[in-house]
Amino acid sequence: MLAKKGLVGYILKNNRRLFQASNPERILEIIKEKEDILSPIINNLKEKYSKTREKEETNFYKGKEGLKTVFEDQLNYKEILILGASPKAYEVLKFYFKWYDKARKQKKIKSRIIAQSRDVKKIPLAEIRYLPEKYSNPVAVNIYGDKTAIILWAEKPIAIVIKDKAVSEGYKQYFELMWKIAKR
Repeated sequence: MLAKKGLVGYILKNNRRLFQASNPERILEIIKEKEDILSPIINNLKEKYSKTREKEETNFYKGKEGLKTVFEDQLNYKEILILGASPKAYEVLKFYFKWYDKARKQKKIKSRIIAQSRDVKKIPLAEIRYLPEKYSNPVAVNIYGDKTAIILWAEKPIAIVIKDKAVSEGYKQYFELMWKIAKR
């Protein structure tokens, strides 16, 4: 087998085979040959993979700075849907939303909001509808692009951001149903 690959050679001497190793560089030549054969196939597969599959990911954010990261990411999209906007958001991030709403207004990013309480203030470029207060809770869902952020508004807030088109589309459908039910 090694002889077939050119890694060893032999000579016959007195009806006996005497083996001798070939130059070790031959091992690298064999590997290079296989790499040359596989390289175009791998490149073709990588190209198909990147075209057909968008990267899905789930990220967890903790604390006020983590939430700011989530909200600043939303500023890269044309529309933000908020299901379950809570006045607790203004308690947790006291002065942040003044800056955020100003930045959102400058970028002309619209928002549709289903609030849990009539305490949610008027916001620029936002249409707000309300659910009965008996359904109030500290969880909100923000849907933007192919991302869905599930946010727990608490003293130690957390957010889970899921980047997946199917998940965001599912939540958008749920949002649209709730939008029809919510009151102006």
